[in-house]
Amino acid sequence: MAYSSLFSPNFTHFSSARPISHHLYYHPYLSSTSLQYNNIRKELSLPYVASVPYQPINVDYLEGEFSGHGVTFEGIGDNCVAKMGLDNGSTATLMLPSGLITSYKAPMWHGSTVELLHTSVSEGDDGEAVIQGGVSLALNYEDDNEVPWSPSTWVLRDIRGNSKDSIKVELISSDTDNMVETRHIVTLGEDILTSEISVTNSNSSPLQWTGSIISHLTVSSPEATYALGLEGSNFHNVPPFLSNFGIIPSDLDEENDSEIGQLWKQMGLKGFFSGLGQKNKKNASEEEMEGEEDDGYKQLNEQMCRIYTCAPRFFTLIDRGRRNSVVVGRDGFDEVYMYSPGSSHEIYGEYSFICVGQSTMLKPIMLGPGEVWRGSQHLHNPNM
Repeated sequence: MAYSSLFSPNFTHFSSARPISHHLYYHPYLSSTSLQYNNIRKELSLPYVASVPYQPINVDYLEGEFSGHGVTFEGIGDNCVAKMGLDNGSTATLMLPSGLITSYKAPMWHGSTVELLHTSVSEGDDGEAVIQGGVSLALNYEDDNEVPWSPSTWVLRDIRGNSKDSIKVELISSDTDNMVETRHIVTLGEDILTSEISVTNSNSSPLQWTGSIISHLTVSSPEATYALGLEGSNFHNVPPFLSNFGIIPSDLDEENDSEIGQLWKQMGLKGFFSGLGQKNKKNASEEEMEGEEDDGYKQLNEQMCRIYTCAPRFFTLIDRGRRNSVVVGRDGFDEVYMYSPGSSHEIYGEYSFICVGQSTMLKPIMLGPGEVWRGSQHLHNPNM
């Protein structure tokens, strides 16, 4: 498995996601306070995603249509890589049509640039390259008919800006049957990478949706990583969830005999309760499900998975091993998802990352006919 380059000569075709039919499913009728996972029943309906095969992308057309903004394009099989670059050295890499952000390199105080995202490339069953990690959207919509749908294919709509100040790349994904439009605007600034989404309900009936902007931030080791600024925030301990692009350590990637594990396996997801991977697994009902963060400088060395509520809009992740930090901010979202794989793995290795997500998992968002919802995540580099 590779972590530093997405263009390994060992792979002949790129697939930007595992063959999972949807991004994320979180049933809207789950209680936001009790989170009693063992009460979920198997008769819950499984989600549906519009199955649209990836069509080859005309790279020459993209170069001619969107040139002059500090973005270049490169075709990789049926996929396309859009590379954004600023004059100060900040760069970001975006894959089409998956919409996965695979790289964000930021200038540092010592004069060079450092990769802030954790992305892995592995070989799939058919020899294709499977890309995971980075920054991705895991969104799930449901209308009055209770038929879930998730945007999985993105089309480049517009590019604005220039290499001197900032670059905006706007993607769009539409479901014509349910009349839902999702826009994802990726903005690269001199010291910030922003992912902004807008959801428009053009239907005559209400729309309910849940989901998250999920980011895998690379670190030397979770043992050397600290979260600064979450003291006093309420939290819920939850199982780690695996989206199309999510990374879960192999010691958790095993058969779960519980009812929820079997259900998530059917849906293409694998759910694991907090504490799995240890020899003596505790029942979820025995774990502390809710609490308040009492540590303003929280070390992330232990395996943990939480959704913070009432958290500040900005908090900082400090990596003492790499001597850098990232300020994580949000607008619109009320919740912060955080997952640490713990420090039992090799440093600077496959699981040297912290996963953060600006989410609406515990409290679904309701959109009336014609309404628009907007939210965003900011990854700020304070190390220049």
